[in-house]
Parts: sequence; structure tokens; C-alpha cells
Amino acid sequence: MKNLIAAFLIVLLFASFSSRGEGNVKGRVFNSKNNESIVYATVQISGTTKGTVSDDQGNFSIQNLEPGFYKISVSVIGFKTYVSESFRITRSVGATILVPLEEENIKLDEVVVRPTYFPKKEESPVSLRTIGIDEIEKNPGGNRDISKVIQSYPGVASTAAYRNDLIVRGGGPSENRFFLDGVEIPNINHFATQGASGGPVGIINVDFIREVNFYSGAFPASRGNAMSSVLEFNQREATEKLKFRGTVGASDLAVAVEGPLTQKTSFMASVRRSYLQFLFQAIGLPFLPTYNDFQFKIKTKINSKTELSFIGLGALDKSVLNTSADKTDQQRYILSYLPENTQWNYTFGAVLKHFNPNGNDTYVLSQNKLDNSQLKYQNNVVQPQFLNLDYNSYEMESKFRYEHNYRSKSGIKVNYGVDLQYVSYFNRTVQKSFLKEAPVTINYRSTLGFAKYAAFGQVSRSFIDQLLDLSFGIRADGNTYSGNMVSPLSQLSPRLSASYRLTPGTSLNFNVGQFAQLPSYTTLGYRDNNSVLVNKDNNLTYIQVKHVVGGIEFRPSDNSQVTVEGFYKRYSHYPFSVRDSVSLASKGADYGVSGDEAVTPTSKGNAYGMEILGRIKKYKGLSAVITYTWVRSEFTTKNGDYIPSSWDNRNLLTITATQTFKKNWDLGFRWRYIGGAPFTPWDLTKSAIKTAWDAQGIGYLDYSKFNTQRLTAFHQLDLRVDKAWYYNKWSLMLYFDVQNVYNFQAEQPDYLERVEDASGNPVTNPSDPNKYLLKTIKNTVGTVLPTLGIMIEF
Repeated sequence: MKNLIAAFLIVLLFASFSSRGEGNVKGRVFNSKNNESIVYATVQISGTTKGTVSDDQGNFSIQNLEPGFYKISVSVIGFKTYVSESFRITRSVGATILVPLEEENIKLDEVVVRPTYFPKKEESPVSLRTIGIDEIEKNPGGNRDISKVIQSYPGVASTAAYRNDLIVRGGGPSENRFFLDGVEIPNINHFATQGASGGPVGIINVDFIREVNFYSGAFPASRGNAMSSVLEFNQREATEKLKFRGTVGASDLAVAVEGPLTQKTSFMASVRRSYLQFLFQAIGLPFLPTYNDFQFKIKTKINSKTELSFIGLGALDKSVLNTSADKTDQQRYILSYLPENTQWNYTFGAVLKHFNPNGNDTYVLSQNKLDNSQLKYQNNVVQPQFLNLDYNSYEMESKFRYEHNYRSKSGIKVNYGVDLQYVSYFNRTVQKSFLKEAPVTINYRSTLGFAKYAAFGQVSRSFIDQLLDLSFGIRADGNTYSGNMVSPLSQLSPRLSASYRLTPGTSLNFNVGQFAQLPSYTTLGYRDNNSVLVNKDNNLTYIQVKHVVGGIEFRPSDNSQVTVEGFYKRYSHYPFSVRDSVSLASKGADYGVSGDEAVTPTSKGNAYGMEILGRIKKYKGLSAVITYTWVRSEFTTKNGDYIPSSWDNRNLLTITATQTFKKNWDLGFRWRYIGGAPFTPWDLTKSAIKTAWDAQGIGYLDYSKFNTQRLTAFHQLDLRVDKAWYYNKWSLMLYFDVQNVYNFQAEQPDYLERVEDASGNPVTNPSDPNKYLLKTIKNTVGTVLPTLGIMIEF
């Protein structure tokens, strides 16, 4: 900690000869419906008197801006006023902003809704938060990781184990979907849990992100296969001249480059490599992870009506055991069960957008693949007879989506399209286990190939002089995996949204809908030792959830917002574990694989609660988000009784604030309070059996007492300081982030370990030679975690 502070001060002294500089923002204003240029639009830097008007090509340029983050507001008669998300200006590199204006059908004597920093969509008037790059860049404790930033928003719980699991409104980590510039990506984290969505570190490079749309409900019909959240990551435009950025982050090194390729084509690309494995080895951790990732975007303007983008994202992760780190009980415990892991994934996509006089058409062609392998030997003795786990699997999706957007002169907004996919899945598993009081070896090979298809449509319109917005959508999904899922009519997902403006700054909002999600491929492809698709025979089907969300939104000013929302989710057909007699809804927040087991589609569940959000942007340099969520989450047992799920945290409170000072200083903090989660005690009798313990190197949970105990609450304070220097030809950005400032030790379920003698050998129970003596070890997580980040841009 002291060394990092010293390094921070040294860099401050080195850069103290900062020179002042000015930059510029350029862009184009156009009709979002047909891409036609809009002339004489008023373009103004929000919060200042600086501005201009667009020329006869819709282009604009504002010069002589002090370096920093800005927003622009754009207005013209006949169109809704547009307020951009934040963008960064430096002296060496400006910003390019595309401004799509939406036609407004109002008369001069009708009610006009004033512009706001918090835009709302007719399809999703509730449960949608738009997060700008300034919030992502400087989020305390976030370390420029988008998943950690989202944990500051209402309804989102997090774990104390420093993972990026998204637990939204009482739903599990498998219930979320992600899109990058309209291309669906399977996961956004390194070392992802196959069959879910979590992991310890994010993949996406925030340098390329313009904004994130986070839906915790009211999903548009074009976004399917989600039950708890949809995240849309929208990338910005590349700069007009070549730009490089080098970053030293909390655990990795990154290089990014962007600029023009031709007059009509631009690109952005980045690569990243971790150095975390060296730190872990130096401090004696028993596992050494290494991760790498890449990201790129190439965009070309074919003509005035057609543009084509190529998107790419991928990662390569490897974790090996540090067997020399075996001095403590905790180290030996981790070494006893943790496998070595290699994982890689990619997504490549092409997005073609064509504009016509009444709307636009979007064609998305993409492919993504996840390859995952794990290997574990008993006591880490690499010999065939000691093999406990040999797992190799991949899942690949080839996708095509077509969307047509249309807006009539009367203000009717229409979106419809189709979604086609082909899925390939492979699994080769050899695993020792202990079932029905006897050791068994699970040994199977599974190959699947099937098609998925969907059709969707949504219609939106304003009524009563723009006071009432209504939107109705419907989606139908099907696939060829089994006969009971072939017909899309069996998976109809209707939804209805409404918003009524009581005053220009106050509205009542509502959404009701039904959403369907296909179980994970690990569940669909599970076979028994006779190669039978067990879950297909068990009539596995789509999981369905009904949402009801209602609330009120109040905007005291253009840059402040208060919302109160109540939500209720009703689940049905959730996979239910045959082995453990619990719903898979409570699984998925651990490393490895989730859902690779026999299930029946019989679990039901409820999640309900209330959210309060207070948000302010750029008020005298202050930006703040205050959220409180009360949530309950419960699923059925085999007897049909409701018990708390693993995400039943009940109370969530987060306060995040960042203050901007003169000379490019920023100071921020985040404080989180998360109610204690339920947990399951160990089955001491089963765990003590030698053949049971040796099969997996760890104890067994007592699922007859599933989630009957509860941890104490977790809370944490994070602080962050940012400083930037802008020179003629380059810029230096520095941040110092400290997570868990007061070193709170979060309670976790106790470790269960074998008693060992002085030589480190497990001790046999004197009264039963077939059993080990066991002991519990107190388990807490939490440490002060300082990080020094350096970004150089030129």
C-alpha cells in the first residue's frame, strides 16, 4: 500500500509541468429513420454557452474546448431534443459524435417534454438505465470493469468473493444476455462459468464504449432468451486521426489503436494481457491465472444509405495450480479440489444497416464459440489411477438476425424481424463422484446440433397529445432439440408497456410481459453413461417468467432523476436437479460448469421487491447514484414448498459519488451494503466417507437443509482518485483506486477439511476406518486492495 502511494506521488511530480490545451468535437446530425442529413440544427455543449449549427450536410464542429468529459444537446423544430452520453476531449485527439434525431409529432401548443440526461424508450419506460463512459471510467472500485459498475444500480446484487456475477432482481447469473453493437456475445468475463455468465474479470475494453443500456425488465421484443437482464454495449465512433493508448491496469497491460483506414472506413482494435499470475505467485496463492483478450471494430460507409460494421471480441484464459503454496489450511483446501482450467472464446459479427425513406433495415450475421476444459487429479498426483475429472466441452452458435424499423408520419413506431441460429455442442466428461451411497464414475460423450428460430414484432405510439406512450410487442421462439419445443406458438412472449406523463418531469410507468429462455447447452446436452439424453427424455422445455413492473419517475431538473419501482417475477418450468433436489435457479455463481446434470422442468419460483433510485449528473461537478433495493427470491423444493434461493439478499444499498475539481482532478467513493445470503451446511456424514471425499477432493453439501442458514451482511467502502494531464501531442491519465478501505472481513461458509497429522497425511477416524476425521475452518474474504492505473494516449 505504501509503495503504491509513493509511486502515485512520483508520477504526480513527473507530470506536474502540465500544459493547458484545447480540443474540438465534430459530428453529423441526421434523421434516425432514414439517415438524411438535418440542416441548421442547434448544437450546444451542455452546461456552457458554446455551440454552433449544422451545415447543409448536417455536419458541425465546435472548437477550443478545454480537455475533459462533455455532453452535447441538439435541437431542431420537428425532432426530439437529443442529449448525448459523455465523451472525452483531449488536446491531441478530439471526438466524433453521430447524432440520430427522432421525429417529433407535436403541435406548438401541445405539451413539450424537456430534454434530459436520462432518455426513456417507449418500449421500456421502466427498468432501463443508460450508463455513460464517464461513469464507467471513474467508478470507484470498478477498475474500468463494466460488470462492477453495474453493481451500483438498483436491483443488482454482488458476491463478496470478487466475482462479476450479475444477480438482477433475485434472478440467477444464467438469466442475462449481452449485445455489442447489436451482435450477441455469449459472456463478458474471463474464466466464465459455462452455463451461466459470471467470472472474475471483464473482457470488454471500456475505451471503445460510448454507452451501456441496462434493462432489468421490459425487454424489447428483438432481444430474446433473457429473464433477468439485457445489456446493450454501444461502441463509439473511431477518431478522425490515428490514436494510440497504452494502459497499465489493476491486473493487466493493454494497447489500443484507432483511426481511419480510408476516407470512408475507420477501425478500433485492442489487445490485453494479464500479469496477475506473477502477483499471485509472489503472495503465495495456490492458483495462477493468466488471461488475454482482443476486441476490434471496423466500420465502412458504403454510400449515403448503407453502412457495414465488423465486430470482434475474444479471450484466452488459463489457470494452473501453484502446488508449492501448501503451507496453510486454506492453501491446502483450495489445492485439494480446484482443477486446472483452459478456456477460450470468440465472437465475430457483421452488421449491415440500410436506410430507406421510411425507416431502416438491419442484418446481423455472427458466430460465437466457447471452448472449456478442466483437469483434476486426486491430491494433484498426475497418474491415470488418480484422475478425478477430465472435462472437455465446446458450444458454438451461428446466427442471423433481421430487423426492420419503421416510423410513420402519424408517429407509429414499428419494429419486426426474425432470428435464426444453428447450435453445435460437444461434451466429453470423465468424473468421479459419490451417488446413492456408492462411488461412481460419470463417463459420457455428447454431441448435439439443432436449429433455433424466432419471430418478433413491436408497435409503439403516443396518444393524448404526447402524454401517453403505449408499446405492445410479441416474440415467438422455437427449436428442433425436441418435439415439445418445435412450435413457436408454445413459447409466445407478449409484453405491454405504458407511460403517462403527469407533468413534464413526472410520469407513471408500467410493463407486463412474459419471457422465455432456453436452458443452458450443458443441460440440454447432458447424457448418462448409456449416452441417453436424459433431460430430453424428461421433457425439458423453455423456462418461462412473467414480469409485472410499475413505478413513478420524477425529474426535478434536466440532470437529476428519482424513480421508485415495484417488481414481481413468476418463474415456471425451471430445471430441477434430480441429484440434489434443488432448483438450478440457485446455481451458477461458482467457477467451472453449471447445469451439467440430470434435471426435470418442474421448479417454480418468485422474485419480488421494490427499488428506489436517486441520480444526479454534473451538478457543480458532482455526479452521484444512490440506490436501495428490497428483494425476495424463492423457489420450490421437491415437495412444492418455497424456500429462499441463493440470491435472497433482501436488502441492497449502494451510494456512489464522484466530484470533479479544477485542473482535471476527480475524487470518488462507493459504499455498498448487501444483506446476508442463504447458504447450505455441509453433510458431515457423507463427506467423511473416504471414497466420497477422494472422488472430488472436497466435502458434500447437505441438500436436505438447502439454504437453511444465512450469512451476516456484507459492506465495503471503495475510494478512487483520478488525475489527467493534457499535452500538445499526448495525454496522461492516472488513477489510484482502493477497494475495501476499512478492510471488512465478509463471512463465508466455513471450509470443511480433513484433519492431518504432523506429516500432512489425512487422519482416519479411530472408530471407523472407512472415514476421515474432519474439521471446519473459519472462512472470511476481504482485504484492502489498492490499484494504481496509468493510461498514456497519443
